[in-house]
Amino acid sequence: MEIDNLPVGTRVVHEKYGEGIISQNNALSYKIIFVRGGEIEFSKLNLELEVLDPVAADDNQPKLNVKEVERVLTHILGKYNAIEHRVELGTKWQGGTMILQPANKDLKPKEIPVETFFHKIVMMRDRLRVLEQNINSSASLSDEEKVNLQQYISRIYGSMTSFNILFEDKDDYFVGMKS
Repeated sequence: MEIDNLPVGTRVVHEKYGEGIISQNNALSYKIIFVRGGEIEFSKLNLELEVLDPVAADDNQPKLNVKEVERVLTHILGKYNAIEHRVELGTKWQGGTMILQPANKDLKPKEIPVETFFHKIVMMRDRLRVLEQNINSSASLSDEEKVNLQQYISRIYGSMTSFNILFEDKDDYFVGMKS
């Protein structure tokens, strides 16, 4: 089976992200849902995948519904605790608005729902965690390089502790380097 024309539903392995299932086959790219890393889109050029469970490309085969695949994957990942718990916004901030007022009073202020801002903070934290995992599992980095990169990430967490006031649960707080 050609790697550049895999049907939706094919189980694959990627060196960096592990096992996944192809959820979309576009002209130039695949969207693949991975156990580690979620849904990621890859160009078909120079794509390094190993096919675990080939699916026959048959026009008579029923088309997989992406929503159904997501529902099934969410169920399976939840069953094996592979999905992190939901991070909650503090109740006092729910429904709130951030107002960014420029120093120049002639300019209009920008209003942003606190939930939107909080969601972006949580996404950034989750991506930092994936970056940490990739650093720790990298075979091409020396232990010294891994430690140096981890220190930068810890400093980033420390810089983000100002946002801890938004979290409902203290276990979700950002924690920087401990002295």
